[in-house]
Amino acid sequence: MSNTNLTIDMVTREALRIAHEKAVYLGTIDRQYDDSFANSGAKIGSSLRIRQPNQFTRRQGSRIMDVQDVTETAITATVATQDGVDIRFNSAELALDIDDFSKRYIEPAMAVLVSGIESDVLQAQQKLCYNSVGTSGSPMSDLVEAGAARARLNQGLAPKDNRCIQVTSPTAGTMVNGLKGLFHDGSQLKRQYNEGMLGRIAGFDWFENERLWTRSMSADVTGTTDAASLVTDGGNDVDMHTTIATTAVGEVFTIAGVYACHAETKQSLGYLQQFVILTGTAGVLTVSPSTILTGAKQNVCSAAGAQLAITDFNSAATVFVGAASSAITQNIAYHKEWATFITADLPLMDDAHRCARRNQDGISLRVWEASDIRNDERLMRLDILYGHKVLRPEWATNITD
Repeated sequence: MSNTNLTIDMVTREALRIAHEKAVYLGTIDRQYDDSFANSGAKIGSSLRIRQPNQFTRRQGSRIMDVQDVTETAITATVATQDGVDIRFNSAELALDIDDFSKRYIEPAMAVLVSGIESDVLQAQQKLCYNSVGTSGSPMSDLVEAGAARARLNQGLAPKDNRCIQVTSPTAGTMVNGLKGLFHDGSQLKRQYNEGMLGRIAGFDWFENERLWTRSMSADVTGTTDAASLVTDGGNDVDMHTTIATTAVGEVFTIAGVYACHAETKQSLGYLQQFVILTGTAGVLTVSPSTILTGAKQNVCSAAGAQLAITDFNSAATVFVGAASSAITQNIAYHKEWATFITADLPLMDDAHRCARRNQDGISLRVWEASDIRNDERLMRLDILYGHKVLRPEWATNITD
């Protein structure tokens, strides 16, 4: 039975339902709703602080206590973006039932909105991921790369639950063909009918996603650090020779002799620590992670597990992941809490009976309707105010295809 007049609340509820279904990546990372803006509404530039976990060093034996200060650290996530979709329809179409109205207007509008937001967030966050496994030009066809990604997450102390892999459609097709002879748990077959869901394999939920980032490599991918490197204990700067001056944000490299170490035991993990470029000009690069040589947050060491000195970074050879001037597809494996997507309430306008907002599963959406009396039309805008942040980069790894 048709509604005589679709209410703004019905439209808002239906739009959020569709947004939830379309969010292939956003639905698998940490989502937060900041209710501190529930009364007044947030604006672009509003921010919130997210508490980080504490880290400590171990005392061995029964010697005098080595009391450590508890230093609470937090990061700020900015609600920086307001995205929306605007639609027009005539007043007679408000007499449609919600299913028809959704199919004709809400679903295509929300598909575009969610797809655009997810693409922006996913690619921005992938550029901040310093772990990288796989071989350029060798697409995933078995579980070797997934196993390598699993090992990186384990070494980063990521919990074993809530792990996902996002892959492109060509990679998904190759994987399905490569694994067709393996046993598949029948209880997982139903889940494959969820949008983008391929199944659970090797400890990950697999999703098909065409919004993944492609890394564009610069022309300079070899060289050394400067003879008097800018590296400091706990800093983020690395001074390269000018041959590396054209490097691009998101490129990953290693430094000879600088190994990753276990976050708790501080022993070498057996592979060179990878760094991702955040910014860079004239050879001076700002990278992640910081180079921390000692203490509770130490993350680099020698091949034998010994502590490094600042001079170990001087005139050291660098090797980049990927060939010069190439374009490399980046799949990604991650734990849910490696990154977060945050929304806040937008303000309700004075004509509140035609402006509604609703929060569901960490996504706040506002729908605002107005009339155009001259053209006998209804105007409607759907808006989301959001921010995002990488919380634990060690809990994710890009998989080069």
